[in-house]
Amino acid sequence: MNTLNDLHKISGTFLNTEKMPVLFLGHGSPMNAIEENQFVTGFRNLAKTLPQPNAILCISAHWFTRGTKVTAMEMPRTIHDFGGFPQALFDVQYPAKGSLQLAIETKELLQPVEVELDEKWGLDHGAWSVIKHLYPEANVPVIQMSIDYTKSGQYHFELAQKLSALRHKGILIIGSGNIVHNLGLVDFRNFDKDNYGYDWAIEVKETVNKNLVDGNFQPLIDYEKQSKAFQLAIPTPEHYLPLIYTLGLKGKTEELSLFNDKLLAGSLSMTSVRIV
Repeated sequence: MNTLNDLHKISGTFLNTEKMPVLFLGHGSPMNAIEENQFVTGFRNLAKTLPQPNAILCISAHWFTRGTKVTAMEMPRTIHDFGGFPQALFDVQYPAKGSLQLAIETKELLQPVEVELDEKWGLDHGAWSVIKHLYPEANVPVIQMSIDYTKSGQYHFELAQKLSALRHKGILIIGSGNIVHNLGLVDFRNFDKDNYGYDWAIEVKETVNKNLVDGNFQPLIDYEKQSKAFQLAIPTPEHYLPLIYTLGLKGKTEELSLFNDKLLAGSLSMTSVRIV
């Protein structure tokens, strides 16, 4: 079975469903995987509102590649792609199955963009550290799609739109990153201070939130053209671009709501988005 036509015979197996929500989750520190805090509570409360998906497609900040790839292994490994944390975090396993069928359907939907079926990656912490709070039993298959670092915000927005058919197949699409994410300026002395942000972080959060609620997405897509505050909030794009995928999937009449909408340690935001 080595041609796309052969592979197509085993795709198309997801039955039509009601339209699934689409999410952007501010994942923050990997420690959110094992700590109890307000943000973890926010993820669990969100889970109570979600219909049971057939599978999950996650676009994580932590799979940043040249070109686009989707995981296509039967059992993706749990990747501990971080250092300096307690052993308890490295001991966490999230044994969700993969889905070759979903990988193939994703590849086909994104044509003519070349998409590589990847059997090496797995689930990085941008995926499993938040999905484990939504589905702690790891009973929903999960695949990841990488972010092509050579492309613009507009490209990623338009690429996301090609995935919209999956929402009618019971596929929950999750972007996982952080809108404000400048690790170099984290104020560790005030890490536990509630909703604490530098002036520029507050400015970006308020501007982004207003554009999100107003449905004014173009300035968010063109984030590189915005103020110096945006340059501080988004010094590199990998944590921001998953938001653009979520916005690309929003239907015209759908409602967008925010949760976990707080700043953290001066230079991070945990703001998350639900579209339904």
